[in-house]
Amino acid sequence: MKLTGVIPALVTPFDRNDKIDFNALEKHMTSLRAAGATGWVPNGSTGEYFSQSTEERAEVLKFVKDFASSDEILIAGTNAPATREVIEQTAMAKEIGYDTVLLATPFYTRPTDAELVAHYNTVLDAVDVNLVLYNYPPKDGIEISFDVLDAMADNPRVIGIKESSGVLQRAVDIASRYEGRIQLVSGSDDIALDFMFWGADAWICGPSNCMARACCDLDRTFRSGDLDKARAQMKTLYRAMNSLESGKFVQKIKYGCELQGTPVGVCRQPLLPLSDEEKAEFRTALEPILNW
Repeated sequence: MKLTGVIPALVTPFDRNDKIDFNALEKHMTSLRAAGATGWVPNGSTGEYFSQSTEERAEVLKFVKDFASSDEILIAGTNAPATREVIEQTAMAKEIGYDTVLLATPFYTRPTDAELVAHYNTVLDAVDVNLVLYNYPPKDGIEISFDVLDAMADNPRVIGIKESSGVLQRAVDIASRYEGRIQLVSGSDDIALDFMFWGADAWICGPSNCMARACCDLDRTFRSGDLDKARAQMKTLYRAMNSLESGKFVQKIKYGCELQGTPVGVCRQPLLPLSDEEKAEFRTALEPILNW
């Protein structure tokens, strides 16, 4: 399975009664498709999976699967704290129609390398899916080490890694060490162009929820070979991306969706709404992108 293009890590809209707003999700995904999104990743961290019941997670997966066209990439977020729960979530996604899942490291427990390899292999042994690893040590507490990647690299069902460490040297190392075995997927949004230079053909992108035209245009420009234009576009994107990386990532993305004309509500607690000052700061950063 080849991962290509800008694949939004979807937000989950909530209405004023704190219920999932599927009408808003349909409008939102329609706008992302029009901008050039190549697929969908529901129930990732941007989708606030941690705040949802199993029933809600299933409803989101079913909705996105039904919305998706046959040529769009589908990757289900099935993360959970324990291996047993990950298997349950992954089996549910498989039954709904997802052949690929995105898995970060189990949070809170901070497993050792050996435990992490056993965790991923246990999931793969239990459910017939492809796996995109997700390395995000600032959020999950540990890194998917090269020892872990070495242990997983020859499994044909481990197809990629979304690299969100923010460390470009790791991306370069992954691209060179695992070429032809593990696909490098951009997950460090403020250095996305650097990832493209180093062979990342896909970008699993939370910010594309509120700046889809710009993200997809950057991807298209790079593929066209116009590197000067791509650098200029990345400069325009950088301030907003950097603001997102500075904190309150999901809240800012949801506010950005409102500014783009596809409101998706606010986050569930413990994530609280942005202050007026935080809104003003992010709006200023997003301003050059609003009318891309």
